Amino acid sequence: MTDAHVEAPFHELTPLHASETPYDEETLRALHADADLVVARYPQKRSALLPLLHLIQSVDGYVTGRGVTFCAEKLELTDAEVSGVATFYTQYKRHPNGEYTVGVCTNTLCAVMGGDLIFDTLSEHLGIGHDETTPDGKVTLERVECNAACDYAPVVMANWEFIDNQTPASATQLVDDLRAGKEVRPTRGASKVCSFKHVSRVLAGFNDGLADEGVGAGGPSLEGLRLAKADGFDPYASSGEIRGDSDAESPADAPAPGLAGSTDTPANPADSKAGEKAGPA
Repeated sequence: MTDAHVEAPFHELTPLHASETPYDEETLRALHADADLVVARYPQKRSALLPLLHLIQSVDGYVTGRGVTFCAEKLELTDAEVSGVATFYTQYKRHPNGEYTVGVCTNTLCAVMGGDLIFDTLSEHLGIGHDETTPDGKVTLERVECNAACDYAPVVMANWEFIDNQTPASATQLVDDLRAGKEVRPTRGASKVCSFKHVSRVLAGFNDGLADEGVGAGGPSLEGLRLAKADGFDPYASSGEIRGDSDAESPADAPAPGLAGSTDTPANPADSKAGEKAGPA
């Protein structure tokens, strides 16, 4: 082990290190007010950890050491418990993130349709690799395992907004527009791509009212429904009626809403009874 490793066993920007600069009074007051609203949504304080980490990112731009300490104190956890969660999920950043996270799906279908080529093109164009940020702080590039939009492959996401049916040329134009400060319109969802800090606040549970401004589900996503309707398929029919069985279950025989059927998994006990032993069957 070298002397450098002895002096700095961890990267200096990981949340495992305390931040040298505390929050100023105004920022801390606002954080406490927002955190109180988040915590109030949950029956147990610790359940609010995930949104609180997003709240920290909406202020700091990544999960800082001071952010970890704030969450720990607010939720009566240890710094180690908070850090364990923050370092587990890739949406929580351990170093300063760009104003825009550009995620290129390189999972099976997107890769076959050109996702790998798009990533390689952007990496060369921007001069950065996976989870690295351009020197101007504008774009962080990521490989994404799946954007859940296979019907629009290859897909790129900008701060988790869909940019569908991309090519190396269109993706290059996308990052150039983001770096130039131009307004970028997603293919679906919100009417514009917002900053990483803005989106982090939304993920913390503070609605910005933009989700339904743009197009919702597009043509490829609705094609199956269109074909089903054209074929006279009734989505509310029972499986027996669809097969034409004479002994199909009638609506009267079906479990009432909220009641368990034979294939349903029993509901978990209420939080207030958590830990109690179940009685005899």
